[in-house]
Amino acid sequence: MLKIFFYCLPIIFTSCTNYGQLKVVTDLPSSLEEISGMASYNDSTIWALEDNGNKDEIYQVNFKGDIVKSLKVKNGDNDDWEDMAMDQAGNLYIADIGNNDNSRKNLVIYKIPNPTIEPGDKVDAEHIEFNYPDQTEFPPNEDGLLFDAEALFHHGNSLYIVTKNRSKPFKGEAHIYSVPDTAGKYEANLVGSFTPCTDWKTCQITSIDLSPNGDKIVALSYGKLFVFTDFTWNDFSKGKLQEIDLGARTQLESVCFLNDNTLLISDERSHGTGGNLYSYSLK
Repeated sequence: MLKIFFYCLPIIFTSCTNYGQLKVVTDLPSSLEEISGMASYNDSTIWALEDNGNKDEIYQVNFKGDIVKSLKVKNGDNDDWEDMAMDQAGNLYIADIGNNDNSRKNLVIYKIPNPTIEPGDKVDAEHIEFNYPDQTEFPPNEDGLLFDAEALFHHGNSLYIVTKNRSKPFKGEAHIYSVPDTAGKYEANLVGSFTPCTDWKTCQITSIDLSPNGDKIVALSYGKLFVFTDFTWNDFSKGKLQEIDLGARTQLESVCFLNDNTLLISDERSHGTGGNLYSYSLK
């Protein structure tokens, strides 16, 4: 009896980790502890990146948790890479928009060709540089820390950026900006704003994506999804908003659509939990 009890202990402890409604697809590579952005080309892999302090590289990871390809972005310094987006032509956009202190003046999005068909291990990037029209202080006062961002998606000829509120006191407001998807220097267009919720632990937006058929936008936070439907492109925040509590409270940092109704979600490895790739069905 004692032998059976001790053999079962690993199973018991594993099941104690609560990932709520998320289904574990695979344990992500231990060398990638801080994945902050993902994109999927609708195959059984993801492309992933890590944030501040990590290499200027992106990684193709299969659903078994193996790195099958890596690409160095030759002219794309990783100041604070935070999300990825993909357009219908297969181009990939790397959002170097992390701005924890709200003091950066070098915000940039790197545009690279479809990495799945790149023959080598390095790739050149076009630079889409921008600034926020309503930021005049670097940094602003604590009650105006509205210019960090970790969320990016592509639609039409534009890239949409959603900010991560760091204000004190926390009120939850997230701003939406757009910039063209071609190389250049731009003043971002302030599209609108929304307040997903007001608890700072679960209401800061960490990633976003648009469904392949264009009828859903999903924003991720530390434990929740915010799903926009029935919207227009003048300001998608005016559409219908559904809040979904995932029941997980790990450091969820990235979301992308695998298909119109299936999401892939990842979290950073922290305090012995996380570091996984998950799936979630919107059905």
